[in-house]
Amino acid sequence: MQKACYRELRNYKYQLWQDYEIQTDIKPGRDIAFTLFSLSADGLLQIKRLYAWDGPSGPTIDTRSFMRGSLVHDALYQLMRLGALDFQTHRQRADEILREICLEDGMSRFRAWYVYQGVRWLGERNARPRDEPEVEIICAP
Repeated sequence: MQKACYRELRNYKYQLWQDYEIQTDIKPGRDIAFTLFSLSADGLLQIKRLYAWDGPSGPTIDTRSFMRGSLVHDALYQLMRLGALDFQTHRQRADEILREICLEDGMSRFRAWYVYQGVRWLGERNARPRDEPEVEIICAP
């Protein structure tokens, strides 16, 4: 009998349903690849189907104009937390990309401004490198 293996999702609200890619001007100088996302040396961010993220953070409302920006921002911050991107070099640009995508997706300029101010003010601890907890894979039976 084949086992069914899975993992519990903690701290995530959304899961990407199809692959997504976006060209950025964050160019790490070498290809960075993880199971569910990658960033090429020329700045192409690819996020694979089933990538999970927590959506917009802070005291905010999850709206369509915020979702794509939060997806890209969370993946870039995760690259920084994993030590694959230098957070001191790339954090501000990642925050600017969040604002730009939100504006492209119809967010008001005022809201995009305060979203940007929020990540600039409070986001550093989420970008600093740290050990990501191991994901427990559970198999049944």
